Amino acid sequence: MDSVELVFKTFMEAGKPLKSGEVAELAGLDKKEVDKAIKTLKKEEKIISPKRCFYEAKK
Repeated sequence: MDSVELVFKTFMEAGKPLKSGEVAELAGLDKKEVDKAIKTLKKEEKIISPKRCFYEAKK
């Protein structure tokens, strides 16, 4: 499983908006990897940002 899939899975399981640092902690990844994955997921429109610096899976 690559980092993008792992980050998306973390968002799906959390069920609430998370900051990239929290995702890094939960997924066991480096924060830079998480930031890159978030950028990719935003471009693919799989996640949304309900408020600044928080992200969640699109419903």
